[in-house]
Amino acid sequence: MKKAMIIGGSNGIGLAIALELSQSCENVIVVDRVAPSIALPSNCSFCKANLLSGDFSFLSDYEDINTLVITAGFGRVAAFDSITPAEITNSFKVNTIAAFQIIHHYFERMLHPEPFFCAVMGSIAGLVSSPLFALYGATKAALCNGIESLNIELEQSGTSNRILNVSPGSIKGTRFNGGENVLEMLSPLAKQIIEEMQERHTRYIPDYEPIFRGVIERYQADAHQYGLDSYKYKMDGGRLSTRPQVKVGYLSGTFDLFHIGHLNLLRRAKEYCDYLVVGIHKDASHKGKQAFIPFEERADIVRNIKYVDEVILSEPEDSDVYTKGIVKYDYLFVGSDYKGTERFNRYEAYFADKGVEIVYFPYTGETSSTQLRDYLDNAK
Repeated sequence: MKKAMIIGGSNGIGLAIALELSQSCENVIVVDRVAPSIALPSNCSFCKANLLSGDFSFLSDYEDINTLVITAGFGRVAAFDSITPAEITNSFKVNTIAAFQIIHHYFERMLHPEPFFCAVMGSIAGLVSSPLFALYGATKAALCNGIESLNIELEQSGTSNRILNVSPGSIKGTRFNGGENVLEMLSPLAKQIIEEMQERHTRYIPDYEPIFRGVIERYQADAHQYGLDSYKYKMDGGRLSTRPQVKVGYLSGTFDLFHIGHLNLLRRAKEYCDYLVVGIHKDASHKGKQAFIPFEERADIVRNIKYVDEVILSEPEDSDVYTKGIVKYDYLFVGSDYKGTERFNRYEAYFADKGVEIVYFPYTGETSSTQLRDYLDNAK
């Protein structure tokens, strides 16, 4: 293995695998939405990418890799009626769709006789029924089934390359299910995954003999009873989560004369959050101006930008959207020129104990609505 890419490599088992591969590979690329919290070895680099965006163009910069490991994914143990619609969409986007898109990008390489190593993180929840973990299990079941089918295609093509389906149960030493990263605990598993991948195996279930062989056999013997037992086990263990795994962002604006500055603002905001809500001002009277484009048209333009998940009519105060329960956001985005103002000092004090972060975006030299307004005024 010469050059490896780890998707979701900034923490947990992905980071542990990246560190292990750095000892044998010339280069290791860690891909994630945030950089690792530790310093990477000199032969490792970081590539920022948000799998929720659906933009996989960054892969074209790494056509020369010959090792691909996908560990990105998220889920929570929860009653299905507590899962939000955004969680359903985002879970499939990250756990399933992104994995298939990335594999598809490199699949032609896998079909060739030259060695190409690949491992993808499935889950034991994708192999058996898992009530109270239904959404996560569904995303992983699709992934596991797809990998099994793709390996047949690879075999029939004559190549010896295979995709390793790593399907663990709970992994200690990761942040999954509220844990903490403990790389020392993850190192042995990371080494084993790399070894299984190098051997071109197609499935690896950690702790298979002592634990999961019996689990799978019980499921195959009586799937319904297994499901009932699984439900009771989770309920008795107090493992249910009530907090959605979706970070919601909010920003407001007039979005009159839509331009590249608006687009870049929405793009930067979506890099922070899973679900972006944009409040559109009814008019521009709060700035003592008149909007050129009607509200309905402005809203429709913004609604159809791929970074935006929902558009609403803005409130007089951005904090009103939160206090009235219209959008319980985790991030409030605004331009840096508002920092230190009376209004946003008040916001900072109000949100200090509510887990809401105000993100101030610096202004750049790109096109602004003011420039366009001045041009139109002068052109009259």
